[in-house]
Amino acid sequence: MTSPAAVLFDMDGTLVDTEPLWMAAEARLAEQHGIAWTRGDAEALVGSDLWAGAQYFIDRGVPMTPDAIVDRLVGEVLDGLGDTLPTRPGALELLAALREQGVPVALVTMSTRLLVDRVEAAFAVALGTAPFDATVAGDECTQGKPHPEPYLRGLELLGADAAGSVAIEDSRTGAASALAAGLVTIGVPHAVDVSHVPGIIHWPTLAGRTPAHLAAAIREARA
Repeated sequence: MTSPAAVLFDMDGTLVDTEPLWMAAEARLAEQHGIAWTRGDAEALVGSDLWAGAQYFIDRGVPMTPDAIVDRLVGEVLDGLGDTLPTRPGALELLAALREQGVPVALVTMSTRLLVDRVEAAFAVALGTAPFDATVAGDECTQGKPHPEPYLRGLELLGADAAGSVAIEDSRTGAASALAAGLVTIGVPHAVDVSHVPGIIHWPTLAGRTPAHLAAAIREARA
């Protein structure tokens, strides 16, 4: 096997450098309502279902509905992105190589469809081709990460089997979702340290990584 059967990417913090935008939006919301907000609070929400994150704010005393909180945070991240696509190191190159080899690729994220469409369109321009064969957005899942539903849905849309496929994640929550779906999971740290998460393969970066490296990771994990 020189290429994986399929690759399922997380989005925020894995393909695009949006975690600082999320953290800043969350900090502004907390500050507006007089809530002390720590780095631990910010890290607790990385990779989580957005409505679970909204409930976290409500439990801390924010007098807003979950939908209103999600809409506000998503809107601020979209505004922060503007027309830019701040990709993570090696992400665009790996995605281009997978596209060139015809490997099925899915995007599996807890961000909403609005953000998915923005990122997908920007990647299409950068690559000159459709970046993904399937996309799973957080507002289209009944149960978000760490539940396996998002990744199981991604596999279903690709028509792929978990055994020969791999997920790439930057959060503990996302890694738990991918592992629960039966996927070999590679953790690439960004806003949080995932180097010691049990059951995953740790890569410091995607820079220099190829489809062959992904295939080798699957072989080693399944051996």
